[in-house]
Amino acid sequence: RSVYFSLFIVFNMYVSSRNISHTDFILSGFSGPKEWKQLLFIPFFLLFVMSVTANSMIIFIILSHRALHSPMYLLICVMAFVDLVIPISFVPNMLLNLLFNWNHISLMGCLVQMFCIHFFTSVQTTILLWMALDRFYAICTPLHYNEHMRFSAFLKFVIIPMLRNAVFISAIVGLARSLSYCQSNEIKHCFCEHMALVTLACGPIYVNSVVGLCGVFFISTADILLIALSYVRIFVSLFKSGRSSQKAFSTCITHIIVMFVGLIMALTSFLSYRIKNDMSSNSHMAISTMYLLVPTCLNPIIYGIRTKEI
Repeated sequence: RSVYFSLFIVFNMYVSSRNISHTDFILSGFSGPKEWKQLLFIPFFLLFVMSVTANSMIIFIILSHRALHSPMYLLICVMAFVDLVIPISFVPNMLLNLLFNWNHISLMGCLVQMFCIHFFTSVQTTILLWMALDRFYAICTPLHYNEHMRFSAFLKFVIIPMLRNAVFISAIVGLARSLSYCQSNEIKHCFCEHMALVTLACGPIYVNSVVGLCGVFFISTADILLIALSYVRIFVSLFKSGRSSQKAFSTCITHIIVMFVGLIMALTSFLSYRIKNDMSSNSHMAISTMYLLVPTCLNPIIYGIRTKEI
């Protein structure tokens, strides 16, 4: 009888644990001695300051000069705004974690941070697609440029991709919200990355994994392939017309290299949760952080400082 009673108690404890869903989480961040974490604070802080300062300057310069209020420069301004929001949404928390070990975050705060990071990174590649279309129309169909870039005509290129981004990211965050987190409340990451959170769920996460991966391929990968196709058409047009410009080629090739490097880092980060590998948690966090933070520092240089008018 005592054996049955003990088994009954253990069963009740198991059921109770399965019914508990954590609402407060700990971001474990980079592992290692406290001194090493404090040393990591310096490069991440410098990258954060560089990103915020450069993008703020780009926004101010474009908005304060009416000569820069053309479609291309307004797209650069929107890009700078997105590059400003992305680091602000997660880097301050990461810096406080590195310096003071302030690593607690609520489930709702985690979901909000997840939405901001994933939505604005998706908008980032979509803006690059809009900029590629702007260059395509300017170089390949210059006589019809104003017609194509008229606000009402260009709006169709804005609404459809933005709806796609919003639907995919909302689905990813909504599915994560519906899970019960009873395994652990320690997120092995320095910010609320989608798969880092859902792997703590006690139920099946196959749907979450598939939807997240579809988001990567149907948003970032699709946008970058369309961008590459636009640049190929631009190269072909320049060759045919005999207007080959070294500046145009170097600019396009630079854009393509930066985008594909970013895409490779993003896919490495996303697939490392879905494919068995020997990557350390610190390496995974470094790649995840770099693919978010480095483009926000490079974009003001590539699309801003290298643009003569700006």
